[in-house]
Amino acid sequence: MNQAEMNNFEHGAGDPSYGGAGFSEREPGAEDRAVPRILIQAGALQAVAPYLEERGIRQAVIAADAATYEAAGDRLARRLEAAGVGVQATRISPNAQGDVIADEVALLQLLVDLKRSGAPAVIAVGGGTLHDIARFCAYAAGAAFLSVPTAPSVDGFNSLGAPVILRGEKITIPAVGPDAVFADLDVLTRAPARLAAAGFGDMLGKITSLFDWRFGAEVADEPYLAEAADRTRLALETCVANVDRIAARTEEGIHSLIGALIESGLAMLLFGRSHPASGSEHHLSHYWEMEYIRLGKRQLLHGAKVGVASVEISRLYRRLADLGPDRWLPAARTDGGPMNRDALAARMADRIVGRWSALERELRRIPQPEALAELLARAGGPTTPEELAIEPELLRRSLREAHRVRAERFTLLRAYNELGAFPSQPR
Repeated sequence: MNQAEMNNFEHGAGDPSYGGAGFSEREPGAEDRAVPRILIQAGALQAVAPYLEERGIRQAVIAADAATYEAAGDRLARRLEAAGVGVQATRISPNAQGDVIADEVALLQLLVDLKRSGAPAVIAVGGGTLHDIARFCAYAAGAAFLSVPTAPSVDGFNSLGAPVILRGEKITIPAVGPDAVFADLDVLTRAPARLAAAGFGDMLGKITSLFDWRFGAEVADEPYLAEAADRTRLALETCVANVDRIAARTEEGIHSLIGALIESGLAMLLFGRSHPASGSEHHLSHYWEMEYIRLGKRQLLHGAKVGVASVEISRLYRRLADLGPDRWLPAARTDGGPMNRDALAARMADRIVGRWSALERELRRIPQPEALAELLARAGGPTTPEELAIEPELLRRSLREAHRVRAERFTLLRAYNELGAFPSQPR
């Protein structure tokens, strides 16, 4: 990434000519969703038992898989038992392909154990998928939810929503954020390098998600909270500044990465939805995930997919910036007729044309795809769909259809596909 692109990236807090009706709104109750305790330090596992004692919790279920139980779950269980806390260890079983996924089977496995044990708390020990499983089950059982990340791989440790797979479709269920997060740097720095690279990829996706959020506020009156956007952007900048330390998995680098991932989750909690951290790049990632489940293929790391998808979305969005506003003109509303579905689409196209100067400036702040790929490579992650074995046909199809994964969100990818301005949609 050259200096000009870095300056655009670091100072891309938004154009003052922006200002839609949905600005500075947060979900009701969002101010009450802050995580009461977050501990990021070496030896953080040792603080879990005193925390439970402080809360008067004498029994807990640990949700892990085989690898994460070995990495931290077993050690945590022994510490809790030594402190007089009863422990039920639930090792979530992988599916036929060998993946642990947040589907009906995994959710039921943990929920049954949680109900049978009568434990008032569930502790997620693992990565994003295990946190999604534990978060949903804590919500369903009315239990406290604690987070113990074993790798700095995703930003979902302290988010509110639980992305789960139901009948092969990925949906996000509003659940609960954690009561506490214990991020032990002794554990996190020993996580495989590919997981740290995935965490960096998940953070890099904020470049395009922040644009999509702003775009949705401007064009479709989606709610927007500048404070949450600023917190997400600062966390992203921290990651980019520490990319080489993250790749080397130094304590400083991993501290900056897990801190940024947690901060991204806090921004989502502040706003009450996933908009600050999830845009078209995440929709591509979810689309690929569902396709792989449908085909019975092994899953790819979430952050690796998001990083590569960010490169592809950057490529598309920069191309749309080069094409200019004229391509949107035929779709724009020109009469005062009733606001049916086509008229609503025309009104949105009209807004794109009318606010093009500000939109273009924001689009130009998205780094070139080559610059994003360079950052991913420095972090040690994949940079192209080919490295992930994403077939060209699947990439093309996802760029046409992935916006439907979150049909309630209005991204530039959705506008590109649904407003009728680009009927032939070449890559």
